Amino acid sequence: MKISIIIPTLNEAHQISDRVRHLRQMDGDCEVIVVDAGSEDETVARAADAGARMVISDERGRGAQLRLGASKATGDVLVFLHADTHLPSEAVQAIRRELENATNIGGNFRIVFDGPTGFAKWLTGFYAWFRSKGLYYGDSVMFLRRSIYEELGGIMPYPVMEDYDLGRKMEAHGGTVCIEDVPVITSSRRFRGKHPVWIFLGWCVLHGFYYAGLSTHILGWVYDTRRRRTASR
Repeated sequence: MKISIIIPTLNEAHQISDRVRHLRQMDGDCEVIVVDAGSEDETVARAADAGARMVISDERGRGAQLRLGASKATGDVLVFLHADTHLPSEAVQAIRRELENATNIGGNFRIVFDGPTGFAKWLTGFYAWFRSKGLYYGDSVMFLRRSIYEELGGIMPYPVMEDYDLGRKMEAHGGTVCIEDVPVITSSRRFRGKHPVWIFLGWCVLHGFYYAGLSTHILGWVYDTRRRRTASR
């Protein structure tokens, strides 16, 4: 069972080398693909030097980058990994273990947000509550059999909500799992400076617009605008 790990990047030079080297040491039969969308730093060179297979995307956005990476992958299983999420050394074997059961199509990992703060712990609990409702996102490292990925039409080239959309299709198909015993660790940086109430309300607004049929490009603009305002505080 060959596994392809696909990482979308944009200006991730500060962490991509360590991320790729760690992944390549995890499993001998594991392909690491980095899909870059025009980084202005040393992301491409550092990822290539670390041993990643490089793919250059003309279109920015995780959805488009992940879809392109999946089309280039040679693995039987596709793993979608954000550059700021750490995949533990046992993760690939955990995926193999779950997919030995032919009824399992894929799933995600329990997610832990980094940092010792109460806010990070709140985020971890909040996302656990999401998962209990059958909802999950790309920062929890989604994976699935390639055959099922193709059957579902793949990940859509949306600027936002591409991971949520794929997760809903996976849940509708059935046979998903959440790997609890090998949690992944992700950065809480994008949430810093936000009150939990505003995070929840923002989540409700974004999903409400999504289900109302608002263009994902408009949703992407709303998401980016909110993120820039938070970062400037």
